[in-house]
Amino acid sequence: MMPGLMDRLSQGFSYLMLLAATVMLGWGVLGFVEYFTGAALLMPLQNPTFPPGTQFVHWLLIATSGAVFLAGYAARWRYTPIAMMVLFAALATLCAIQTFDFMENPSRYGDFARECTYYVLMSIYLVRSKRMRAHFGEIKVVPPGQPALTY
Repeated sequence: MMPGLMDRLSQGFSYLMLLAATVMLGWGVLGFVEYFTGAALLMPLQNPTFPPGTQFVHWLLIATSGAVFLAGYAARWRYTPIAMMVLFAALATLCAIQTFDFMENPSRYGDFARECTYYVLMSIYLVRSKRMRAHFGEIKVVPPGQPALTY
């Protein structure tokens, strides 16, 4: 049986997320190498308008996001979608700080809006798509008063 269009689109989107996570991990690692050594291995990655602490958190969140998604996907860790939503929220918060406090390029507000839109779309995909629910398993909400873990 040939998969439907939505199944193929979902599969393609999941591959794009894996590619994006790989790029984020690599970008974060290269950013940290440059941050700590000053050596720009491929091209300069540091943003001179960011204070050092902000730049460190920037690389930490980018590398962690890539690593968590790749490891969670490989291990089929059921909390990967939740962990990614937390990381997306942290990335969006940092992006807001960078955009409104430090960046000077004219496209910064549009870039910020697009980045936040991507985080929302990826979060929705992670928790609502059949493919991701099949891969990671269902996330169940436990009503108040019931034990969260059952053995």
